Amino acid sequence: MKTTIYEEDGKMIAAFEGRLDTAAAVLCAQDVEPLNNTDKDIVLECSNLSYISSSGLRIFLNIRKNAATKGKKVTVKNINDEIRKVFQMTGFMSLFEIA
Repeated sequence: MKTTIYEEDGKMIAAFEGRLDTAAAVLCAQDVEPLNNTDKDIVLECSNLSYISSSGLRIFLNIRKNAATKGKKVTVKNINDEIRKVFQMTGFMSLFEIA
């Protein structure tokens, strides 16, 4: 699992690559820590994310919660069909803007 954070077009981008499972979630949570301190909108780029576990969903939810306290929005981009099904089953489709 690889997480890359960068700024583009005035937004913070977190690009995820691989499987965001329970084993990878601890390191991923550390990798996305800079997003908790930003005053910019956030994009979670998931085109290379193949799987997300409940631990990964918790990371996404924490990112959203921290952004909301600052009045910022979080957009999830390019989820595959499997992740889309997980988002639908868990109600995450209504929590995030999906692009």
